[in-house]
Amino acid sequence: MMDSLTQPRPKYAAVMRILVTAKNAFREVLRERILYLVGLYALLLILNLRILPPLSAGAHPKIFLDLALGSMEVLTLLVAAFVSTRSLEKEIQQRTLLVLISKPISRGELLLGKFLGLWGVLLVSLVMMALLMMGIAALGGMSLPLGSLILSLLFLALKLAILTAVALLFGAFTSSLLAAFFTLGIYLMGNFSQDLLQLGDTLDGEGFQILATILYLILPDFSRLNLKNDAVYGMTTLPDWGNLIFDGLYGVVYAIVLLALAIAIFQRRQL
Repeated sequence: MMDSLTQPRPKYAAVMRILVTAKNAFREVLRERILYLVGLYALLLILNLRILPPLSAGAHPKIFLDLALGSMEVLTLLVAAFVSTRSLEKEIQQRTLLVLISKPISRGELLLGKFLGLWGVLLVSLVMMALLMMGIAALGGMSLPLGSLILSLLFLALKLAILTAVALLFGAFTSSLLAAFFTLGIYLMGNFSQDLLQLGDTLDGEGFQILATILYLILPDFSRLNLKNDAVYGMTTLPDWGNLIFDGLYGVVYAIVLLALAIAIFQRRQL
């Protein structure tokens, strides 16, 4: 009787397996001393605070916030690109993956749990960096536009969800080093995908326009999720709420599609 009460119900068993996998992935990444990047971030902000005021002619609050958000994105990007891909490869190399999938857990559940754990580390890092940024800004006598800043961080979290899914997608069929560089490439191309579309419109030839359109539709459009400049100048420069909701849904759907592709590829991989 007691055993039947303590056992998770079958319809929740898959959720429990995913959450346990996510918890293990979260702990594994923390053991990689990833949070040292948060210390590096704090050092960058302190140097920023000491160097900028004499050089910026009164514009240092905006420059401080711009550099703080930019360095936050770069540091978390490196974690998403290199740590996420390495996490999956370690399971394969150490043969622990064979032990896991011999238990009642599917490859799809394993990959989804990995995604949640890795993205969770990135979210924790974002929160810690944001608190450091606000604390150091307060020490420097600067006030930050909290509303637009929070929105910018939420959209950055969506961008990191896409990049984590990209890293796992490439990590599902290639080495961790190649997957990391592919992820960095997708990040760069995603930031310039709208420029690529405009370039196709300016070039002569229908073939170039079609190719540019196809690449734009395939690549993520990270400009939709980039509210860094808006965060610097406050709520008045933000897009209307309809566009914000649409862009947020775009990020969520894109991450889900990438995860589905990663799971489909990983299920067919020979171990």
